[in-house]
Amino acid sequence: MSRLRPATGLIAALLLAPLPGFAETITLERAVERASASAPRLLASAAAVEAASAGRLQAGARPNPSLTMTAENFAGSGRYDVWTQSEITASYGHTLERGGKREARIAFAEKDVGVAAATAQVMRLNLAEQVERAYYDVVIADEVASAAEQRLKTESELQEEALRRVRGYKDPLFVETQAAARVAAAKVFMEAAQRSRINARQVLASFWGGSGEGLEVHGGVLTETNAPMVIAPADEAFEEARIARAAAAVELERSRRAQDYTLSSGLRYLKETDDVALVFGITVPIGRFDQNRGNIERAEAERLLLEFEAEGDRLERLRRLAVLKSDADSALMRAHAIKTDILPMATQALEQVREGYRRGGFTFGDIQGAADAMIKAQEEWIAEARRLSDLQTEIDRLSGRFDAPVSQATAGSKATAGSKESAQ
Repeated sequence: MSRLRPATGLIAALLLAPLPGFAETITLERAVERASASAPRLLASAAAVEAASAGRLQAGARPNPSLTMTAENFAGSGRYDVWTQSEITASYGHTLERGGKREARIAFAEKDVGVAAATAQVMRLNLAEQVERAYYDVVIADEVASAAEQRLKTESELQEEALRRVRGYKDPLFVETQAAARVAAAKVFMEAAQRSRINARQVLASFWGGSGEGLEVHGGVLTETNAPMVIAPADEAFEEARIARAAAAVELERSRRAQDYTLSSGLRYLKETDDVALVFGITVPIGRFDQNRGNIERAEAERLLLEFEAEGDRLERLRRLAVLKSDADSALMRAHAIKTDILPMATQALEQVREGYRRGGFTFGDIQGAADAMIKAQEEWIAEARRLSDLQTEIDRLSGRFDAPVSQATAGSKATAGSKESAQ
């Protein structure tokens, strides 16, 4: 038994040891899909569509009928004592809607459903924009971390070369201090870059309630921007849905110009003669003063307002897309030039200065200048890559790269909501 104890302890230690995180590589498209499947705002938009559909059902309801009981000559003086001359009438009344009110209500409610569905599409695009920005933040954080590691490696090598020259009494003592300070700064930069790398992954994974540990992204930011110069279909559908609803509101207000009739019929019991008589009534409002003109004119003005705003927004988005495309092309050109020309030359210049420093032909200040030039080139490339990612994200949002039909935009949210309800 005593021989088995060490083995048992080893097995227990292995079982209790934390398991390493599994790496998961995710594309931008997959990240958007996962975020859309569980986003609370998209669940809310799906509920808004259902609420509008319920409003469509209610809009088709007709006015409820009424039952009226009336007792006349129920009590009084003289011959009009209790029950002697009383007349009791029971009548059934119903309002007849005129002017196409019910049809106009249904049409307006249907357009309201269209606005809710179009809003769901726009919200999905807005969510995709946030996810894409977070995705590119991870890509940039990886580049920054890689540059930080390279910087620390280079500074450590320079420190070793400086120490050899200082120990050989070829350079003054302050050179050793300068080299140590540069290494310390490089370590701080690398630690900050690694922390930013972790945080960027956590932010991205938070869109679907996951963990950023072991999360890897696929792709980069230095790609050609081939987005079409068109507005996202979701944005156009949203504007069209609002205009259609405003047009339906005009028809609804016009239908209210017609006055409704109220018909009633019933039986009247005459106590004095013990007879029953048929009664009939009709109520016809006189539409002399209220023709609903103010509401009609207001609805027509609101429709025109939406039409002009939609056209202005369309032109503004097209102009913005053209500017973004031009800026993105410029940023891409500069980033490629830095990556393929400037940075390699700065790296080569540093190696040449280092070689000369080893032979005593240059000072440590020359190495510092060459190293700073390489670091500056790296920082400029990262700045251009970050700018390009921001431009690309806005271009994709305006052009509708992640646009989806209404059914797809809301089906996933409804399915997620249904699964939550069943789980409860």
